[in-house]
Amino acid sequence: MTEPAELDSLSDEAFRKRLRDWLEEYYPPEWRRPVIFRLRGDSEKRWLRLMHDHGWRLPSWPKEYGGLGLPLTKQLAYHEEMAQFGTARWLDMGGTLLGPTLIKFGTPEQKAKYLPEIVRGDVIWCQGYSEPNAGSDLASLKTTARRDGDHFVVNGTKIWTTMATDAQRMFLLVRTSQEERKQQGISFLLADMDLPGITVEPIVNLAGEDEFAQVFLDDVRVPAENLVGEPGQGWTVAKALLGVERITTASPAPARYAFDVLDRLISFAQSDQHALRQLHGQLLCDLEDYVALYAQTTDAYIDGRVEGHELCVLKMLSSDLFQRISEACLQAAGERGGSRGAVPLGADNEDLRLIYLIARPTSIYGGANDVQRDIIARAIFGSRTTLSR
Repeated sequence: MTEPAELDSLSDEAFRKRLRDWLEEYYPPEWRRPVIFRLRGDSEKRWLRLMHDHGWRLPSWPKEYGGLGLPLTKQLAYHEEMAQFGTARWLDMGGTLLGPTLIKFGTPEQKAKYLPEIVRGDVIWCQGYSEPNAGSDLASLKTTARRDGDHFVVNGTKIWTTMATDAQRMFLLVRTSQEERKQQGISFLLADMDLPGITVEPIVNLAGEDEFAQVFLDDVRVPAENLVGEPGQGWTVAKALLGVERITTASPAPARYAFDVLDRLISFAQSDQHALRQLHGQLLCDLEDYVALYAQTTDAYIDGRVEGHELCVLKMLSSDLFQRISEACLQAAGERGGSRGAVPLGADNEDLRLIYLIARPTSIYGGANDVQRDIIARAIFGSRTTLSR
């Protein structure tokens, strides 16, 4: 098992080599399908436990909570090596989103109960934020939580809840009071998915996957001790979590993988080579620019030097770039771009249609790009309009 203190003593290049060697030895080869394959349920737990058992779990978490406590350069190297190796996508909402939030806002009892199981990968979490008619405008949520003794009684519905069918627990935003400003009166709760009154209905997307779901909550009794932060202060908690989410969803890894596919397609292109190579060159420049911007902004975010609207820029640019590259892949494939299933590329096969379908919703989830533009504009020009997600 690799010890965090040992990783600290390595140079950045030695750290990269140590991680590459470990991946080569232990990463399941059947999972080596980046972008088009996401680990779910038991497979995700197996991967999280494998990283934990070998000392590679949670590079950004402080060591006192079971993480690696790595400096920024090694954190970036960690994610870059994972992407370059070709690991499958995994969500890990407990580790990437909830854990840092509990470290900042949770009670000692909540940290003692939930953080160790997150570190070990024992539990899958989902995020109960978006609702019908309250997706990107998150502060307009209608799900209520009424205090009843030692419990909150929760009623409402959440939608587009990623991996809710696999999750054992959910962190969710609820309205505990009606206030003049809609951001006020919102609270942050933790709930077990097997509580009476919770119903999960899968939603099948265009790619034929049921990663999304609608979650119905009917008189669900959640222990009051599961309130994170103060009552009515959930918006403050949520904003901190959304910053982490935007850093996570804005990773250049999907766009980089799609560009690698485009690179291989160029030699098999059946369309106008000159126009295609011009597009290829432009996308390469845009990708390199974005990788540099992402590294710079992530550095500033960790040091506390980034405003929320700057993270909105990352989220918007990354989704736009991924979509443009996936579209270029279809263009380069010519008539094969409309094929279902894998398209042969020399010795390899790539499902171009699936890459395209995975790229489409990136401009919607985590806050629609049009909403991100509104947030950016208000931050720059000023407005009394309240911020949405």
